[in-house]
Amino acid sequence: MLLSGFVVLLLVCGGAASAGAWFWAQFDRDTSGKVGFVNKVAIPPLAPSHVDAAGRRVFNLKATAGKHTFGKDTVSTWGFNGGYLGPTLRAERGEKVLINVTNGLNEDTTVHWHGMHLPAKMDGGPHQLVAPGKTWSPTWTVDQPAATLWYHPHPHGKTMQHVYRGLAGMFIIDDPKTSSADLPHRYGVDDIPLMVQDKQIADGKLDETARSLGVGILGGTIAVNGTVGPYLDVQTERVRLRLLNGNTARIYNFGFADGRKFTVVGSDGGLLPETYDTERLVLSPGERAEVVVTMQPGQRSVLRSYPGAAKLDILHSRFTGIDDTFDIIELRAAKTLTGSPQVPRKLVTVPRLDPKAATEKRKLVFGGEAINGRPMEMSRVDYTVEKGSTEIWTVTSEDLRPHNLHIHDVQFQVLTLDGKAPPPQLAGWKDTVFLPPRTTYELIMRFDDYADPDSPYMYHCHVLLHEDEGMMGQFVVVNPGQKSGVIAAPKGGGHSGSHN
Repeated sequence: MLLSGFVVLLLVCGGAASAGAWFWAQFDRDTSGKVGFVNKVAIPPLAPSHVDAAGRRVFNLKATAGKHTFGKDTVSTWGFNGGYLGPTLRAERGEKVLINVTNGLNEDTTVHWHGMHLPAKMDGGPHQLVAPGKTWSPTWTVDQPAATLWYHPHPHGKTMQHVYRGLAGMFIIDDPKTSSADLPHRYGVDDIPLMVQDKQIADGKLDETARSLGVGILGGTIAVNGTVGPYLDVQTERVRLRLLNGNTARIYNFGFADGRKFTVVGSDGGLLPETYDTERLVLSPGERAEVVVTMQPGQRSVLRSYPGAAKLDILHSRFTGIDDTFDIIELRAAKTLTGSPQVPRKLVTVPRLDPKAATEKRKLVFGGEAINGRPMEMSRVDYTVEKGSTEIWTVTSEDLRPHNLHIHDVQFQVLTLDGKAPPPQLAGWKDTVFLPPRTTYELIMRFDDYADPDSPYMYHCHVLLHEDEGMMGQFVVVNPGQKSGVIAAPKGGGHSGSHN
């Protein structure tokens, strides 16, 4: 509010008009048609794994400090098994996984499996800190539909910093029963993960200064899988893009510069029941979408982020990045393309949760740096949920700033958006939803399989500055009739996880 008043003052005062115009212009970013796509986009390698004597698929991740080059600038970064970002983990439904997470940094961190259904002790939230030099080894059985998930740190108060420095990677779940053989599915060939992020670079380093109107870091450099000015060589008639908004704050309104339509086939938690064609797709931080793009031989087409992801007032549109335009990546089709199957209209069956089965209804109001007026407290249980229950959460934003909501452990379904049926991109399983100002969602979810009165899951805004400032709460899942336990303060350490 102070910044808003300052800007208005600059703009209306005659003596400061030029300063106000300069300040206003600093937040107007438009790179359309100005990006030289000169770097082949990096494809994250699939993480190596092996099956141990207990039948668990074992992965190893190590968080380390390193260097990475963004365009002409080589800066200090963090990464998993390398200097920046991490490999793609891939496992099949029904597999038991064990992930050895070693902290090679000089401060505590965590690794949260965003979108994964798993025991609370394995979730990697702020209570599962890993101290420098220690290893944390969570293990669980993968049991959810085929989907594009991701992993990233979650230390309370420092999540924005750790993610921004580069600790993030994809986690793909395979399941033939909830997938489609007619969709492109060859990783790195016609099935491409694209983690889209913005960076702010100054004086030869990543600038972590939050200069926006209360949303965090909004950088002017776009990197896709860490590549600036990226292009993708397309060898097939159709290519599947697994889009992840890996930003700490910026919201994207994806579309193609030539106006072509593309086919949306999946959201956070898996494939949609039916595909749909569109020219625009909004993704807020943490959200994923799977889209299929059809190309003609020799074509080039630029994926762009357009203004207008949300309707905000003039100040918030400018100072939260909603007005910005960015060219993201260029698709370059070969002169001869391998044929691809037609994208089927119907994909998978998504069982609908029954609102009549809901045993609890809760209201979440986002405002300031809190949910329901209460900032996050690590020892406080906000909700106690019974295992096997279905609940409806009504989520409203009272802020003028954009927010979103991510709920750990569960994939939910959207019943209504502002009292109406949700648009087609919200017809499937979701774990994160964009929450523009003055909007209300009704979400339905079921809490199955895991109960632990002493270990909480989180729900929070995934605009990471907001999360760090306290726009987060926690819930425990208990057996019927059981009460929540005592939530212990997190301690940096490392231990072998256990499945419960």
